[in-house]
Amino acid sequence: MFKKKIKLVILSLLSLIGSGVLAQETPPLEVLQLNLKETLEYALENNPDSKNAKLEVMISQTTIKENTASGLPQINGSVGINYNPLVQVVFLPNEPPFGDPSNPSDVIPARFGVSYSGNAGFTLSQMIFDGSFFVGLRAAKTYKALTEFDKVKVENDVIENVKKAYFGVLVNAERIKLSQSNLSRIDSLLEETRALNEAGFTEKIEVSRIQVQRNNTFSQLKQSLTAYDISKQLLKIQLGLPRNYDIVITETLAELNPEEDLAALLAMEVGHRVEMDQINTNLELTQLDLRYNTSQYLPTIDLNANFTRSGAGDSFSRLFNSINWFSSSMVGVTMNIPIFDGLSKSARIQRNRIQLQQLENQKFYLNQNIALEVYQAKQNLANDLEVLAVQRESMELAKEVYDISKIKYNEGVGSNLEVVEADAALIESEINYLGALYDGLVSKVDLEKALGVLKNGLDY
Repeated sequence: MFKKKIKLVILSLLSLIGSGVLAQETPPLEVLQLNLKETLEYALENNPDSKNAKLEVMISQTTIKENTASGLPQINGSVGINYNPLVQVVFLPNEPPFGDPSNPSDVIPARFGVSYSGNAGFTLSQMIFDGSFFVGLRAAKTYKALTEFDKVKVENDVIENVKKAYFGVLVNAERIKLSQSNLSRIDSLLEETRALNEAGFTEKIEVSRIQVQRNNTFSQLKQSLTAYDISKQLLKIQLGLPRNYDIVITETLAELNPEEDLAALLAMEVGHRVEMDQINTNLELTQLDLRYNTSQYLPTIDLNANFTRSGAGDSFSRLFNSINWFSSSMVGVTMNIPIFDGLSKSARIQRNRIQLQQLENQKFYLNQNIALEVYQAKQNLANDLEVLAVQRESMELAKEVYDISKIKYNEGVGSNLEVVEADAALIESEINYLGALYDGLVSKVDLEKALGVLKNGLDY
């Protein structure tokens, strides 16, 4: 028995030491204190999608440089040395006046070349006329504009997601406060009822009834804590925040939604939508592609020039003698005239015209969809505000009913069951109020997105 106790003590010490080591190895969390504006600005700087959109703009800038480079002079140099282990032999007829009478054969073998040869030079080419060059350059700049609009669209999506996650954290924090308040209230009632039961003034069933309500309230608190932790992790992901950071929100829900701002938002007309810029830019790119394919029917003119020094020697040491090296050069103009390509250009042009029709259809649909989106968002927000007002009133009434039931119970003219039911109704009304509050916040973000004002007020 004594050995078993020693063993248990040793295991306990080892577990404490192990937990202490783990606690030392885990770095402390760095805390960021942020309000909504700071949170959005941080997300626009650090969210992976936002960072990739900025990199895409930088890639488009290199595309412009690449297209511009094709219209500038292209200069290439070359240096080479060749060694011929077996030099090619050419046979000549053994006939006068150059024949060799002493040679019995009817042909004379002659070595055609030397063992070593070398060359060094450069070539230059310059485009003089190419109808597709300037179209391609314009298309590269238009593509850069498209990537900038794509970046704005990505930033709008990031703001939308971050706002909803941010509001989720705030609402869950409010749920925790209400759950803690409810638990404290039910604990006081439970303590009072137990005292009355011990004094013989109440039955055991009344204590059990309140204990059940207390257990339900405690479960709600645990659920609220879990939801708060999950919502905070989601916000950290949307922000692109490292795992060793924690967030403390410095605002409350009441500070974020003054009624005059909501009224102004409901009265606002739709503003500038980046989606329309995107589709207009895609239209322009397709039109430029059409012009590019049409320009392929035009001839191209290029200037070509080269300069070369060539030398040779029958030994490697003689290869570099200056008397064995000679210069050559060439300057010319080349015109390439397209004649027949199997109708591939015609097919590309036809495809571009169909694509333009598709984009026009998408533009029309987008206009209709934006109008519907604004209408729905306004209706949803107005409806959610009405529901929120009703739920707030219900919560206040439920609190009043609970207070009256508690007073009646304490004075002996009310039943324990009335208090428990009033408490359950109060908790349900609080949950409904917070749910309506979150729905209203989400509808507000949806309306800001529909109106195109998500980034208003951001220094970014």
